[in-house]
Amino acid sequence: MAQGYIADWVADLLRAEGLTNVLVNTGEFRALGAQPQGGAWPISLDDGQTLHRDAVMLENRALASSAPHGITFDQAGMVSHILNPLTGLPAPARWKLITVTAPRAALADALSTAFCLMNGEQIERTLFSFPQARLAYLG
Repeated sequence: MAQGYIADWVADLLRAEGLTNVLVNTGEFRALGAQPQGGAWPISLDDGQTLHRDAVMLENRALASSAPHGITFDQAGMVSHILNPLTGLPAPARWKLITVTAPRAALADALSTAFCLMNGEQIERTLFSFPQARLAYLG
């Protein structure tokens, strides 16, 4: 969640200085307003096999993605950096990429990481508890 928290922190500092059309990218995104020339910020997503260009249009919102095997600790690429808190062991990869949008990047980051451990039904139930969050990509 550190990247999301830092994106929110930077965005809040910039807003306090009067900036209104900024995209903060710390690995997670936080959009203040829209692009200076108008229109939402286009965010492309890469699931490791396909680059989804301009998959999400972001305006006054945050976006975070988690890829269980985006960072691995073994040559075979099987030991993920996402840990199962119940076992302390790397979580099996259910998904290649999970992307969530929310009002704040820390929330989007937390949810996208937690969703790495969940099946589709569990993700839907969890999203019900966070009505301002949206699943932008699951694959």
